[in-house]
Amino acid sequence: MRKILLLIPAALILFAGCDNKIDEFEASAGSANFTKYVSLGNSLTAGYADGALYHSAQQNAYPVIMATQFAKVGGGQFTIPVVASEDGVLPGKRVLGYSTGCDNVTSLGPILATGTNYDGLTPVGYSVNNFGVPGAKSFHLVVPNYGNPAGLVSNPMTANPYFVRFASSPTTSVIQDAVAANATFFSLWIGNNDVLGYATSGGEGGSEAITGDALFSASINAILTQMTQNGAKGIVANLPEVISVPFFNTVPYNGLVLTAEQAAQLDGAYRLVEAALSQMLGTAFTLDVHFKAGANGFVIQDPSVTALPIPSYFKVRQLKEGELVLLTVPQDSLKCYGMGSFDTGNSRPYGIPGKYILDASEITKIQAATTSFNTILQNAASQFNLAFADVNGLMKNAKTGLIYDGVTMTAKFVTGGIFSLDGIHLNGQGNAVVANTFIDAINKKYNAAIPKANITDYPGVKFP
Repeated sequence: MRKILLLIPAALILFAGCDNKIDEFEASAGSANFTKYVSLGNSLTAGYADGALYHSAQQNAYPVIMATQFAKVGGGQFTIPVVASEDGVLPGKRVLGYSTGCDNVTSLGPILATGTNYDGLTPVGYSVNNFGVPGAKSFHLVVPNYGNPAGLVSNPMTANPYFVRFASSPTTSVIQDAVAANATFFSLWIGNNDVLGYATSGGEGGSEAITGDALFSASINAILTQMTQNGAKGIVANLPEVISVPFFNTVPYNGLVLTAEQAAQLDGAYRLVEAALSQMLGTAFTLDVHFKAGANGFVIQDPSVTALPIPSYFKVRQLKEGELVLLTVPQDSLKCYGMGSFDTGNSRPYGIPGKYILDASEITKIQAATTSFNTILQNAASQFNLAFADVNGLMKNAKTGLIYDGVTMTAKFVTGGIFSLDGIHLNGQGNAVVANTFIDAINKKYNAAIPKANITDYPGVKFP
């Protein structure tokens, strides 16, 4: 069979008037006090980007950008658990580079960085203001021993390697250390991982099951109760719909592009499979897989196709519009070895495994959880009289484009200007966009006039 083409993307304002005088912007803290700012959250708060927590990305985290702006209205020093290495705390960093695929085509895209000078898990040895912990879910912020090195080798693992670096003691919790920092103002952006783990595992569940509403609500309430107990003011942010990020929207559901001849060959192969299965079962059996010239839905594994006792690789169907292919799907397997269409070597269907797919039912669960979490977060912000940042609304607008200083930014992978090379976390410009969304909400709630960050002062994706 001929090689199949896959549709997979790479990556003046005039002032007029009779008076030339321009009013000066007078910065003000309003009714808030930014002397001691503390941030709580997960990898987004930590400055994680490109698949790793590394030095320059950490310096461009949205709380760091916010602290820089807070300094203009009396904000004090903002200390982060510094990562010295540009390679990261742990391996996994991605950079833009050239690679040659199984089809002998060389292209520019994200590749693993070749660095080996990782920062490791050695404790930083000082108190911090940024309590962003990559991988943390809402309830992780309130549990003790989350920074205990012994918990990294237990089964199941009960500690977090990133919190191990800056926990004040092995038995402490993130919220305990954050409260001890005596904040006058704080930000909380947590909950993405409560649903993201389920989504990035293709809805496989297990330890990455979506957090229940009761546990999520109790965790948020516990965090805010403790952070406000001494009169600190703050801001809570909601969650963008996780499936709106490039990780879930770069490989199209109908990326199987066929000529008329290729479509006929594949259709014929599937009809032969149906005939063989019908003979084996002693009854007519059909697969809902059909091909045409042009774009076709990828073939995926789906155990729910039939309960009949046939091998699992025959239980396949085609992806439908609205269903999603994860960025982690093996590209070479799609391009050269029949994944998503047909395994000619073994004369059988080759569906994309479920861990690389979000089907309609899984997407519905993710959307329902996100909506519920966001209701809980907004209600909590109101209950504790805190500012509320609508990051979800921001990211919805990013689908069509955000314009800053004449530059349009979107949620498109690599070239959109907001997301880093892992397709989930923000780059420096994306963090500045989020920081300004927080600042807008703070200014409104506390009658403040905090200057916003200049988006173009911060880096986007670095091209070779």
